[in-house]
Amino acid sequence: MEAPTTKKLSNKDKMMTAAIDLMAERGYKGVSTKEIAASAGFSEMTLFRYFGSKRKLLEEAIDRFYYTGEMQRIFAEEMVWDLRNDLLLISKTYHEIMHQNRKLIRIVLQDNELADLRKHAEKHPRQLKERLTDYFESMQSKGRMIPTRSEAQAMTFMWMNYGAFMTGLYGASSMTAVSLEEFMQSSIELFARGLTT
Repeated sequence: MEAPTTKKLSNKDKMMTAAIDLMAERGYKGVSTKEIAASAGFSEMTLFRYFGSKRKLLEEAIDRFYYTGEMQRIFAEEMVWDLRNDLLLISKTYHEIMHQNRKLIRIVLQDNELADLRKHAEKHPRQLKERLTDYFESMQSKGRMIPTRSEAQAMTFMWMNYGAFMTGLYGASSMTAVSLEEFMQSSIELFARGLTT
């Protein structure tokens, strides 16, 4: 896993990153807590003190590395209330974070034993949907978007980006020469053109 962008990793971050790297190679069941701790440079007792279990470690990794925190900051601090620019920023940030987390996402998606963690991870897209819905409602109240059902537009935007990410995650990107950057520019242009007055 690519390390988070913070300058110095905490001990918990080191263990979560080590766990994700090992699980990406050998699967969730193929890695012990002892191996995770040793890979991060700690004792197994330290891992248990921080997390209690391997499953709890993975659950905390989902919360720590997912995009919710960065998206919250972007919506609070960086919106310029221009549909094209704002959606491009949201889309680029989403793809950067999802790319950094691709190992973690594969681990959670591939193991049927982790279905409860997939359910736990749903809170992150749910929060993004709420922020996008609020954003679209604000854009309409400012007269910068046509009247529309905001939640439907939020889901359309999210599904569009999630589909692009999943295509790349599983190697299906070889079916097109369209780059991710071109996809984002093109899809956001169509999206914005359809929703602006």
